[in-house]
Parts: sequence; structure tokens; C-alpha cells
Amino acid sequence: MSSNPSGTESIRSNGLANTASSYLRSAMHQPVDWQPWGEAAFAQARAANKPVLLDIGAVWCHWCHVMDRESYEDAEIADIINSHYVAIKVDREERPDVDTRFQAAVSAMSGQGGWPLTAILTPGGQPFFGGTYFPKDERYGRPGFKRVLLSLAHAYHEQREEVLESAASVIAAIEHNESFSGHASVLNAAIVQSLIDAALQQFDKRYGGFGAQPKFPHPTILDLLTDHAARTGDEAAAAVVRVTLDRMAAGGMYDHLAGGFHRYSVDERWIVPHFEKMSYDNSELLRSYVRSYRTFGDEEHARIARETLGWMNAVLSDQRRGGFYASQDADISLDDDGDYYTWTVAEAAAVLNPAEMAIASVYYDIGELGDMHHNPQKNTLHIELSLSEAARRAAQTVQEAEANLAAARKKLHAARLARPTPYVDTTMYANWNALAISAYLEAAPVLDMPEARTFALRSLDRLLASVWDAPSSTLSRVIAYGDGQAAAERIPGMLDDYAATGLACLDAWSATGSLPYYQTAEQIARVLVTRFRDEAHGGFFDTPLTLEALGVLAARRKPLQDSPTPAGNSLAAMLLLRVAALNGSEDFEQAAAAALQSFAGVAGQFGLYAGAYGLALRRYLEPPTQIWIVGEDAVAAALERAAERPFLVARTIVRLTAAQIARRELPPLLAETLPHLPELASGRTFAVVCSGRSCQPPMFMPDALAEALRAAAR
Repeated sequence: MSSNPSGTESIRSNGLANTASSYLRSAMHQPVDWQPWGEAAFAQARAANKPVLLDIGAVWCHWCHVMDRESYEDAEIADIINSHYVAIKVDREERPDVDTRFQAAVSAMSGQGGWPLTAILTPGGQPFFGGTYFPKDERYGRPGFKRVLLSLAHAYHEQREEVLESAASVIAAIEHNESFSGHASVLNAAIVQSLIDAALQQFDKRYGGFGAQPKFPHPTILDLLTDHAARTGDEAAAAVVRVTLDRMAAGGMYDHLAGGFHRYSVDERWIVPHFEKMSYDNSELLRSYVRSYRTFGDEEHARIARETLGWMNAVLSDQRRGGFYASQDADISLDDDGDYYTWTVAEAAAVLNPAEMAIASVYYDIGELGDMHHNPQKNTLHIELSLSEAARRAAQTVQEAEANLAAARKKLHAARLARPTPYVDTTMYANWNALAISAYLEAAPVLDMPEARTFALRSLDRLLASVWDAPSSTLSRVIAYGDGQAAAERIPGMLDDYAATGLACLDAWSATGSLPYYQTAEQIARVLVTRFRDEAHGGFFDTPLTLEALGVLAARRKPLQDSPTPAGNSLAAMLLLRVAALNGSEDFEQAAAAALQSFAGVAGQFGLYAGAYGLALRRYLEPPTQIWIVGEDAVAAALERAAERPFLVARTIVRLTAAQIARRELPPLLAETLPHLPELASGRTFAVVCSGRSCQPPMFMPDALAEALRAAAR
């Protein structure tokens, strides 16, 4: 117990009281003697000869909180745990290296993973039992947690040989699973085509997306299909992208009042989502909608992109200091399921006038029989009909319907804001912030939103100032914890933290011509090659080679699967290829090629989950095209708009000023390729198109630039 000046007994705290993670701190007053992940907890287990109970979850995870309430806040269960185990709790967002390995372990043991992840380990950190959610008492066809805990504690002490044998087999399974060999010496377009074919085969022509329920967005495979359609004119690939983005935006997975996307849909029609909203889903879908708009010109996709960016600005970012928050919860409490986002007929009618209700109920399908299992009167707002058909059924003209819907959205949104708001985890992670920064920088010129560019640069500057140590070339994972908590120790950055940050720096350099951003990207690229690369077999490990391993962390991982953020190896290959195109480094290009080769034999088996790999491989196979736009006036903006369309992964647009060129603030290969650029920059605004080490003459008109790019793409 901690002391209390009033003389009354204070609330009990456990070993999580000094942690900074929002998820861990939410359990700091539970009666379980939780410890954070670390050597101290395992040393305690070894000294006491007790097995370890490991719980892995996240602040947004509904069933994690259910298990907390049912079991970890229960005095009887807590007493069993404290008597027989050393208990460790892990935030999967803070320690993805721990989570991914134990997900593999639990999948090997039980055939499924997920959160909450529950595992029983030896004091050395080797798992010998695992599962996900366990109810306190037997139900849902699952064993009761009390019986599980007592049985496994008994097994550890009375059947030690069998326990250790089981743990050894699980470790072997993890190592085999995480170190597969898929090396192929030949890299060709057939590998990319196999990923495209897999997406086309799994495409749901009726509802969009891939497969049946549940449905996830898969933004990287959508981007790969967009690039493919732009290069080849493949109408089938274009249809997959456009139909999927249309249906997602019409469904309940999209927030029609505030903008932004929920995590995934539980049904094949995109109607009922898991209501949490994640930073990475929204940044990657923002990019997919922008890229679709760049390529196919759908104004509706531009609108969805603007609204998504607007929601991120309003809810998921620190507009003053810069930076993107991690997530917003699905629920207010454990007893609701998306009640903040859903509406009964009575709730909507109480807010809207009769004309507004007439069109909103038809257009957003608000009926007496709703969509939610826990409360059949609750409706997710989603669009089944065209505006013209909805207007006809509501006996309104299209113009009346548009006006009434606009008013209805404002009123419903205002009423929703008066409800208790789901918790926003204001923790900022390096990789998620870098992804959002890159998405904003791409969206800003396409959507004509210069304020998005300004905020992205502010966010990148905060990221670099907070977690990037240039003298030691090291990056930490967490920019800032939620609620202003200070961390006792810094979490080392993982492969995707480094690679995504390097790419964000390149994107910032492309947007500004500011050389320090390029120099940081080049420095990060060197770190990947020296500290993460598998020299023997190619590819990159998810943690630095020098990082001390504890328990299953000794198992080396080379991530290929987008799950759901782009895989670290794909991001690393992309970063190295983009830097090599600017500094001519053969080492970087060879390291990227070796990484792509190390997975070439198995990438096709990952299908939808290897979209980022396909984009990186396409970048490797295609000669990179760079469009240098020199100037700061309206002509420069017009040239940039001409260069934006379509999206091609091997195309880079770079904005430079005449002053930057005069000061020779250029990457090495550019300075070598265009030695006369300073003289050219002394006069009119212009654009130069380069491919490899050859460049075309300067172009001064947007139409000429667009035609040159069309010719280059053919």
C-alpha cells in the first residue's frame, strides 16, 4: 500500500504503477501483482521457481478489458495468480517484438492468436501453454480461467519434464516459422503479377474487398493494383480498387459524420465494424484514396480523403506541437458495442426535423430493425442507395435531399459530440507517425491542402527531435506516451520504425528540397544495412542484431507480412532503393535486391498480405522516374499537379527552390546528373524529368510535362 496524507488507506498499486503505457497503467490498481516485461520479472520467477503468466493486449482491445474485469480484477483469481505465478503484462503497441513472437507461439500451440493473448511460460521465458480470452468460469465452450491456472501450475511443478519438452517444441516451431527460406535468385515481374492475380481471384465483385467476412481494407494491395492499372490500363485491376474503395466508404466501416475509418468490418458488406479507429488504418487508407484519385480521378475518393484527413486533424493529432496519436477506442464501457457511433430511430428523430429525418433514414438506412446484435434497435450509418433514389423514396428533389442531408449530418455529429466520447490513446509511436507524415505529404498537393504539408513537417520535426539521436544513429520507438507520462526507459526502435521514418524523411525532402531531411534518410538507410541486415541470407531482422534477447526474443524474425501496417522488410527495401537512386550507392541497391530475393520464392503465398513487397519489387524492376520542379510560384504548383497523375510507385516528384540549387543543396547523384541546374534555375520556373542518369530538357508548361510523362510511361 502507498501512504495517504489523510490517514485513510489508499488504493493498492502493483508493479505497473511506474510504467508509461496507457494500457499497462489501466491495470496498475488490479489485485494481481503485475510486473512489466523485463529481466527483473523473470529473475523473480527463477528465484521463486514459479511459472510466468503473460498477458498481452492493447488499450483499444474490447476483450482485453472484458478479461480484466472478469478475472484480473477478481480477488479469488488474483490470489491464485499471486500465489502460483509471476505475472507480466505487455502492451502490444509498445512491444511489437514481444507480441509477434508470442502470437507465433500461441498459434503453434492452439491454432489461433489474437488479443488478449494469454500464455504460461517457464521462468526462462519459454511458453508451454497459450490461448486468447479465457472467461473466469467455463462458458462459450472455453475452459474457466481458474481451472486453467491451477492445472498449469500443478503441471509445472509435478510434470516438469513434459512441460520443458513442450516449451522446447514451441520454441523450435517459432524459430522455424520466423526463419523460413524463400530465396530466389531471379527477381521479375511474374512475382508481382502473382500478387495481383491473387487479389483479382479473391475480389468480392458484389461488395468489394477480398474474401468473405470479416473484411479488412488491405491498403497496400490496393496501392499495388492502382500502380498496375496506371501502368498497363488493366480495367479489372482498376475495378477492384474503385469498387472496394467505393463500398468501404459507403459502409458503416466509414464514419459518415466525422470522417475516418474503423478497423475492419465483421460482415462482408462493410456495414458493422469493429469500432476502434487506428492511426495506421487511417493514414494508409488516406493514401489509398489519394492514389486512386490521382489515377482514376474519382472526386468521391478525394472527398473521403479530405474527410479522413480532417478527422485525423481533429481527433488523432496534436495540432500545436505536431504528431499523431495512436488510436480511439470503440466503446465507452464494456457494456456497449459502438453505441457512440450508432443510432436508434428515436435518437435520430430527436435531433432532426421531419424533412431531414425523411432523407437521412432512407439514405443512411436508419430503421426500427437495426444492425447491432446487442441492441437490435441500433443502426450503423451506411449507404445502400444512390442519392437520387433516396431522394425519390423520401419524396424530395435531389437538391432538397442534398441540403437536408448536409443539415442532418451536422446535427447528428453535434449530438454525437455531446455523448461520452471513446478514449483516445495519445501515445505516439515512431512508425505510425512516420506513415501518417508520408500520407499527409502525399495528400497535401493532390488535395490542395497546404496546411497538411505544414503539419506533416511539424510532426516529422517533433519525431526526429524526440526519438532520433543522430550522433549514435539510434531511434527510439515511442515519441510520447499518453497523458503526459514519462517512460522509465526508452524502447529501442524496431525495423519498421527506422524504415518508415527514413521514408518520411525522403518524402519531406521531396516536398521541401531541405537537404537535412535527405541526409537523415541516408543515415537511417546505413543503419538498416549495418544493424538489421542478415548478411548470410539477405533481408532484415525486426530488431537490431545487438539487442539483448530475453526468452523467445532470441528467435530471429524477418517480417514480410503486412499485418496490417507495411512489413518492415518491404519498407526497408523501398527506402534503400529510393536513397540509392539519389546517391548512387551500389551497396544500398544490392542490400535491397538481396532482401527482395530472400522472399521471392514465398511472396506469392502471402497474396493480399504482401502488397508492400510487391510495391518494393515493382520499384526495383522499374527504372525510377524523378520529376524535379524548380520554382515557388503558381507555375510550379501547376507543374506539380501535372506530375501527380497517375500514381506510379517508381515515380518521385521533388520540389526545389532556385536558392537551394544555387547553394548546391542536392543529393550526390542529382548534382552529378544535372551539373548545369544552377544556371537553369536562374530564370523561369521549370521541370526536369530524369530516368536513371539521363534527363530530358527543361519543360516550362504543365501540358508539355504531362505529355512527356505519358510518353515515358508507355
